[in-house]
Amino acid sequence: MRIFAKVPNFNFMAQRKAGLWVSSLLSIGVILMMLLGALHLGRNLNFGIDFTGGVLVEVVYPQNIELDSVRNDLKAGGYHNPIVQYFGGTREVLIRLAPEEKENSSAISASVLQALGAEQKGVQLRRIEFVGPQVGDELTVNGSLAMVFAFIGIALYIMFRFEWKFAVGAIAALVHDALMVVGFLWIFQVEFDLTTLAAILALIGYSNNETIVIFDRVRENLINQRKGTIYDIVNLSVNQTLLRSIITHVTTLLVCTALFLLGGPSVHSFSISMIVGVIVATYSSIYVSTGLAVALGVSREDLLPPETKEIDETP
Repeated sequence: MRIFAKVPNFNFMAQRKAGLWVSSLLSIGVILMMLLGALHLGRNLNFGIDFTGGVLVEVVYPQNIELDSVRNDLKAGGYHNPIVQYFGGTREVLIRLAPEEKENSSAISASVLQALGAEQKGVQLRRIEFVGPQVGDELTVNGSLAMVFAFIGIALYIMFRFEWKFAVGAIAALVHDALMVVGFLWIFQVEFDLTTLAAILALIGYSNNETIVIFDRVRENLINQRKGTIYDIVNLSVNQTLLRSIITHVTTLLVCTALFLLGGPSVHSFSISMIVGVIVATYSSIYVSTGLAVALGVSREDLLPPETKEIDETP
């Protein structure tokens, strides 16, 4: 691995202002989008059964089946507004129904199979899951609290280890990365379930690790390099960590891509969220976290220990 036997000299900070503006506008756009969705004025996230509550039924047909035919059968059987989609192939169908408070899973599965004409068409039940509305609300609250506590813990850690300007940049990058992933999920209507939330929490740790590596090198160079502006120091630090970043990001992307292609539909939302998150974290660790710290005026004096005055104890 002698790709960069000599430290490269890319001027990353030349685009710092453009990067911050683009990131700010995209983040504001995602926030507005989520607010409009919460007020039922626009399209919302495609929340899975873990958060909305309801019944999830997976069935397998002996031959390819049209989704409209499945929807018509369910509506004829008394199930209004069912969500029907393929799950891995045109024979496997995933059905999501509104929660039924008075029925258990066995009764619902029998009713769904009867509505689909299982005996005549040879439809087989693969699995059924039931989540009540109260459980979905609890998962939503707990998931939100988990993200908030993660952000607070990381902010305190960076503030004590480095300096508050670095902490602001790191938290801004984490919020930016999470918002970009959520925006991608909203645009392409990828299902947002517990695995997706786990991917976002994993991404927070991944992105923070990348930011810490660059911050640590910036701090070291600010103390040791007596010449050069803050922009020169930051460019040098990013270039020194570039090879490590490339290896880390490429290997992570390879694993996530393999998981997306071979892991099956049940982990698609997790893997696609991680793929998008890793790509975004590569950018944000340079132009959001470090760029914002530079914009806040971080300097060599911020990292030097305070001077102590000697007290003359001579009488």
